[in-house]
Amino acid sequence: MNEWFLSEEERGNPHSKLAPWTEGNSVRPLIDGHEYYGALLAAIRGTRADDLIMFTDWRGDPDQRLDGEGTEISRVLCEAAARGVVVKGLVWRSHLDRLQFSEQENQHLGEEIEAAGGECLRDMRVRTGGSHHQKFVVLRHPGRPERDVAFVGGIDLCHGRGDSGEHEGDPQAIPMAPAFGPRPPWHDAQVELRGPAVGQVEATFRERWNDPTPLSRNPFLRLHDMVYREDTHADPLPEQLPDPPPAGELPVQLLRTYPHRRFGAYPFAPDGERSVARGYRKAVARARRLIYIEDQYLWSPQVAECFAEALRETPGLHLVAVVPRHPDAPGKIAMTPQLYGRERALAMLDEAGGDRVHVFSPENAHGTPIYVHAKVCVVDDAWATVGSDNVSLRSWTHDSELTCAVADPTGRYARSLRRRLAHEHLGIDIDDDRHETFVAAFERSAAELERWYTGGKAGPQPPGRVLRYDAPQLTWWTRQWSGVLYRFVHDPDGRPRALRRTGAF
Repeated sequence: MNEWFLSEEERGNPHSKLAPWTEGNSVRPLIDGHEYYGALLAAIRGTRADDLIMFTDWRGDPDQRLDGEGTEISRVLCEAAARGVVVKGLVWRSHLDRLQFSEQENQHLGEEIEAAGGECLRDMRVRTGGSHHQKFVVLRHPGRPERDVAFVGGIDLCHGRGDSGEHEGDPQAIPMAPAFGPRPPWHDAQVELRGPAVGQVEATFRERWNDPTPLSRNPFLRLHDMVYREDTHADPLPEQLPDPPPAGELPVQLLRTYPHRRFGAYPFAPDGERSVARGYRKAVARARRLIYIEDQYLWSPQVAECFAEALRETPGLHLVAVVPRHPDAPGKIAMTPQLYGRERALAMLDEAGGDRVHVFSPENAHGTPIYVHAKVCVVDDAWATVGSDNVSLRSWTHDSELTCAVADPTGRYARSLRRRLAHEHLGIDIDDDRHETFVAAFERSAAELERWYTGGKAGPQPPGRVLRYDAPQLTWWTRQWSGVLYRFVHDPDGRPRALRRTGAF
C-alpha cells in the first residue's frame, strides 16, 4: 500500500500517534448535506448513556435542521446529553460577524450544549488569520463497537449546507453573491467511516482536545471569557476505547494540515503537519489516465504545480475539474482576489495539459449556478479523497484540515464515487470504465447545454447540468491589487520559512 499512501516517515510528523493507515474499513460517500444530515441524525439518535459524541466544526448554527422541524442540531445534541451521552465539541472561534464569519453562531451552539450537560469549546488556537476548518463527527459506543462511526468531509453543521441532489437550495439559506439567488444551491460531500479508521479520527479529536495551550492568546477575548464565564478548560475525556473491529475491506489513511506556529505550537505537530499536501503530491505523481477533482477554489500555482507536472510528464493524462462558476462572497474586494487565484492556477494547468484539461461549473434545473463546496479528488480510480481541504495553499499549509484518503486496489470504491458524482452533474449513468468515455460525457453534456441556450432554449432541456468554465481575463492593474489581497488574505502560506524558500511541503 506504500505505493499510494504516505509512510510514517513521509507523513513528516513523528509527534502524532496516528497510525500510517488502517485496514478493514467501510467507507460510504454521502453526497450533499441532506444525505449526510439524515445519516448523522440517525447515528446520534441511536446513542445511549455513556456513549461518546465528539465533533469539530468551522461553523455551527444551533438551529440548523438535520431533517425538518424538531431536528435542530443543538436540540439533537442536547437530547443526547440529557440521555447521559458524553458530548464534546470544538468549533473555531471565528472573527466578528460583521466580517461575515460566525462568532455568534458558534458561541450560541456551545452555550446550548453546555446548558444540557455537554461541553463545546470555541478554539482559536490557529495561525494569525487562519481557521480550524476540520468538519468531522465521531460516535463511540462502549460495549457496542459495531455501531462506532465517524463522518469526515466538507459539510458544516450550519445554514446553507442542507441541500439535496436536486439542488433547490437549503430552506435555511445563507446570503451569498447575487448570482446564486435567494436560496443558493450547494453541492458538497462527506464520508461515513466504520472500522478501525474511526479510532484514528477520534485520536485526531483527542489531540486537539487535550492540547494544554490556552484556547486563545488574545487578551481581549480572554477578558471577555472571564467576564461572561465562558468555559475555556477542556474536561477530561473518557479513556479511548480500542479501535472498532473491521467493518469492510478498504484501507484508509487520514491526511491532515496543521500550520507552523512560532508561538503556541501544537504539541502533536510542533512543526506543523502537511500530510494533505504530501499525500496529494505522492498520489498525483502516479496518475496515468484520469484525475477528477471537485473543489471550491482550485487556486495557487504552488499547489497546482503538482497537477501541471503530472500533465507534462504523462501525455495521456486528462484532468476533469468541477468548480463553482462564481465566488461565494459578493463585492469586488471579496470576489476579485479569488478570480485572480483561479486564473493563475488554470493558466498553469492549460499550459501543461492543453486540451487535456477540462473544467466545468454546474447549475440546477432552473439555470441557477450551484456553489461547489465539495473537496474530492479521484486519481486513476485507485486513490480517492473526501475531506475539508481545498486545492489551495491555505488548505495545504495554513488552516487545520482533515481528509479521508482511500487506496483501493480493485478500484470499486473510487470508481463508484466518481460515477455517482458524474451522474448528479450529467443526469446519466456512465457504465464504461474507460477514462476517454468519462471525459467525453462531460464535454458532450456541456456542449449540448450550451447549444440549448444559444438556440433560445428551443426543445427539451438536455439532462446535463454543467457548462464549460472559462476563467475571466483580468486587467494588469486588477491583477496587481487583487494579487496582494489574494496572497495575504485569501490564500496565505503557513509553512516555515525554510520550506517556503525551497518550495517543499
